[in-house]
Amino acid sequence: MRKSLLAIGAVIATGLAITYIPTIMNAQQETVQEQTPAYAKWGKVAIEQVQSKYPNATIVDYLHVDRETQQDTTTETFKLWLNEGDREFGVFVYITFITATEKVVNIQFEETAK
Repeated sequence: MRKSLLAIGAVIATGLAITYIPTIMNAQQETVQEQTPAYAKWGKVAIEQVQSKYPNATIVDYLHVDRETQQDTTTETFKLWLNEGDREFGVFVYITFITATEKVVNIQFEETAK
Protein backbone atom coordinates (compact mmCIF):
# COMPACT_ATOMS: atom_id res chain seq x y z
CA MET A 1 0.00 0.00 0.00
CA ARG A 2 2.79 2.43 0.87
CA LYS A 3 4.51 1.95 -2.52
CA SER A 4 1.35 2.81 -4.43
CA LEU A 5 0.88 6.04 -2.42
CA LEU A 6 4.42 7.12 -3.31
CA ALA A 7 3.74 6.43 -6.97
CA ILE A 8 0.55 8.52 -6.87
CA GLY A 9 2.40 11.32 -5.09
CA ALA A 10 5.05 11.37 -7.84
CA VAL A 11 2.40 11.59 -10.53
CA ILE A 12 0.72 14.51 -8.74
CA ALA A 13 4.04 16.32 -8.25
CA THR A 14 4.93 15.76 -11.88
CA GLY A 15 1.52 17.08 -12.90
CA LEU A 16 2.09 20.25 -10.87
CA ALA A 17 5.51 20.76 -12.38
CA ILE A 18 4.13 20.38 -15.88
CA THR A 19 1.38 22.86 -15.04
CA TYR A 20 3.81 25.50 -13.77
CA ILE A 21 6.75 25.07 -16.16
CA PRO A 22 4.96 26.65 -19.16
CA THR A 23 4.04 29.63 -16.99
CA ILE A 24 7.69 30.12 -16.01
CA MET A 25 8.84 29.69 -19.62
CA ASN A 26 6.30 32.25 -20.87
CA ALA A 27 7.48 34.75 -18.26
CA GLN A 28 11.10 34.23 -19.36
CA GLN A 29 10.18 34.63 -23.04
CA GLU A 30 8.33 37.87 -22.32
CA THR A 31 11.36 39.18 -20.40
CA VAL A 32 13.67 38.38 -23.33
CA GLN A 33 11.29 40.08 -25.77
CA GLU A 34 11.12 43.15 -23.54
CA GLN A 35 14.93 43.30 -23.40
CA THR A 36 15.37 42.93 -27.17
CA PRO A 37 15.81 46.43 -28.62
CA ALA A 38 13.49 47.52 -31.44
CA TYR A 39 16.46 47.95 -33.78
CA ALA A 40 17.74 44.35 -33.35
CA LYS A 41 15.96 43.12 -36.48
CA TRP A 42 17.51 45.92 -38.53
CA GLY A 43 20.94 45.37 -36.98
CA LYS A 44 20.84 41.82 -38.29
CA VAL A 45 19.92 43.12 -41.76
CA ALA A 46 22.78 45.65 -41.61
CA ILE A 47 25.29 42.93 -40.69
CA GLU A 48 24.07 40.60 -43.45
CA GLN A 49 24.24 43.38 -46.04
CA VAL A 50 27.75 44.43 -45.01
CA GLN A 51 28.93 40.80 -45.10
CA SER A 52 27.52 40.53 -48.62
CA LYS A 53 29.11 43.80 -49.79
CA TYR A 54 32.47 43.13 -48.06
CA PRO A 55 32.86 39.32 -48.19
CA ASN A 56 36.60 39.41 -47.35
CA ALA A 57 36.19 41.68 -44.33
CA THR A 58 35.68 40.75 -40.71
CA ILE A 59 33.13 42.71 -38.73
CA VAL A 60 34.83 43.84 -35.54
CA ASP A 61 31.95 45.71 -33.92
CA TYR A 62 28.69 47.47 -34.63
CA LEU A 63 26.73 50.32 -33.16
CA HIS A 64 23.13 51.45 -33.52
CA VAL A 65 23.45 55.15 -34.24
CA ASP A 66 19.93 56.46 -34.77
CA ARG A 67 16.31 55.80 -35.70
CA GLU A 68 14.57 58.57 -37.62
CA THR A 69 10.92 58.50 -38.72
CA GLN A 70 9.64 60.87 -41.40
CA GLN A 71 6.04 60.64 -42.62
CA ASP A 72 5.54 56.97 -43.59
CA THR A 73 9.18 55.80 -43.57
CA THR A 74 11.76 55.06 -40.91
CA THR A 75 15.54 54.98 -41.30
CA GLU A 76 17.73 52.94 -38.96
CA THR A 77 21.41 53.94 -38.98
CA PHE A 78 24.23 51.64 -37.92
CA LYS A 79 28.00 51.95 -37.93
CA LEU A 80 30.03 48.80 -38.37
CA TRP A 81 33.79 48.49 -37.91
CA LEU A 82 35.55 46.20 -40.35
CA ASN A 83 38.99 44.69 -40.85
CA GLU A 84 40.00 43.72 -44.37
CA GLY A 85 43.62 42.69 -44.64
CA ASP A 86 45.63 45.52 -43.08
CA ARG A 87 42.80 48.02 -43.59
CA GLU A 88 40.46 48.95 -40.74
CA PHE A 89 37.48 51.16 -41.56
CA GLY A 90 33.90 51.98 -40.68
CA VAL A 91 30.77 51.61 -42.74
CA PHE A 92 27.57 53.49 -42.03
CA VAL A 93 24.50 51.52 -43.07
CA TYR A 94 21.22 53.35 -43.61
CA ILE A 95 18.18 51.08 -43.83
CA THR A 96 15.00 52.86 -44.89
CA PHE A 97 11.69 51.01 -44.66
CA ILE A 98 7.97 51.70 -44.71
CA THR A 99 7.08 52.11 -41.06
CA ALA A 100 3.69 50.37 -41.18
CA THR A 101 4.77 47.30 -43.17
CA GLU A 102 8.54 47.19 -42.45
CA LYS A 103 9.15 46.69 -46.17
CA VAL A 104 12.69 47.79 -47.02
CA VAL A 105 12.76 50.69 -49.46
CA ASN A 106 16.48 51.45 -49.60
CA ILE A 107 19.81 50.40 -48.08
CA GLN A 108 22.78 52.76 -48.41
CA PHE A 109 26.42 52.34 -47.39
CA GLU A 110 28.93 55.04 -46.56
CA GLU A 111 32.55 54.16 -45.82
CA THR A 112 34.32 56.23 -43.21
CA ALA A 113 37.65 56.33 -41.42
CA LYS A 114 37.58 54.44 -38.17
